[in-house]
Amino acid sequence: MAFVTLYWYGNETVLESFVSKSMKRTAKIDRKTAETEISAEINLDGTGEYDIDTGIGFLDHMLEQLSRHSLVDIKLQAKGDLHIDAHHTSEDTGIVLGQAISKALGNRVGITRYASLDLAMDETLTRAAVDVSGRPYLIWQVEFPTLKVGNFDTELFREFFQAFAQNAGITLHIKNHYGENSHHIAETCFKAVARILRMALEIDPRQKDRIPSTKGSL
Repeated sequence: MAFVTLYWYGNETVLESFVSKSMKRTAKIDRKTAETEISAEINLDGTGEYDIDTGIGFLDHMLEQLSRHSLVDIKLQAKGDLHIDAHHTSEDTGIVLGQAISKALGNRVGITRYASLDLAMDETLTRAAVDVSGRPYLIWQVEFPTLKVGNFDTELFREFFQAFAQNAGITLHIKNHYGENSHHIAETCFKAVARILRMALEIDPRQKDRIPSTKGSL
């Protein structure tokens, strides 16, 4: 069963298409505002292939890590008002990617739902946990020793994950235990989230036809 929705609100135009889980867990989102124009296609049951261009080199690098280690195929192109700064493009990329994951999940039948882990990279250790619950929430306990990684403002990592969690409909906790290098801290955040998404979005063979909740819906 396939669905296509086109709607407008404010200065924003959104086109959504979704193919149900019984066929493929894939989705496409096109979102255009006065500040950004972003298109994303994902496949939850992919192999971690990616084609990503946001115009922000370090964000591209992090999203490539997200795709590769979650095994979610991501094709994403973004054009934004980078002459101002990277804020709108970073946040709106999180919005679109979150919306695509939510649509691809459909009614979330059969998913494992929960996952958590600690992920190490050199001197850095970061923990991430997720509940693919339909209830969006972000806990962000991450501090960076520098204000930037290259030309990218480190404060924008939280903006990305906040937008992502809200629009994916997930409860997401990220905590950096320790680290000295801002690049390493950011990378462990994205890789840890990627790995828990890989686990939580997988179909549980013991309950593949059931919603993982006593309420009967997520």
